[in-house]
Amino acid sequence: MPSKNIEVVAAIIIRDGKLFATQRGYGEWKDWWEFPGGKIEPEESQEDALKREIREELATEIEVGTLLTTVEYDYPKFHLIMHCYLCTIISGGLLLLEHEDARWLVMDELDSVQWLPADKDVIEKLIAISVK
Repeated sequence: MPSKNIEVVAAIIIRDGKLFATQRGYGEWKDWWEFPGGKIEPEESQEDALKREIREELATEIEVGTLLTTVEYDYPKFHLIMHCYLCTIISGGLLLLEHEDARWLVMDELDSVQWLPADKDVIEKLIAISVK
């Protein structure tokens, strides 16, 4: 089991029935898809971290809504704890400042991209909710 814990937040941005997904442009998981977000800084709340990360990565202001789920996943080099919040856009055009690509996906298109393993758990939760 990995000894290093990494705690992050992720934005589940939904608009007009579509989910916003981003493609990593760097690192070991380059070209894989994920929900945008990032690491929580010391002394920072999850909500503030998420607003800051989306501002930094996408030049967009969001409203952080309810916590959808917290996913824990063991990657080879670290243990991920990811808090996923439902979010709405307040202002900004979702500019790709750090990502390679982005797409708005309807529910039946979610399997058209290669999701990071931890994000697959989020997809399953979203599908379960949408079926209800």
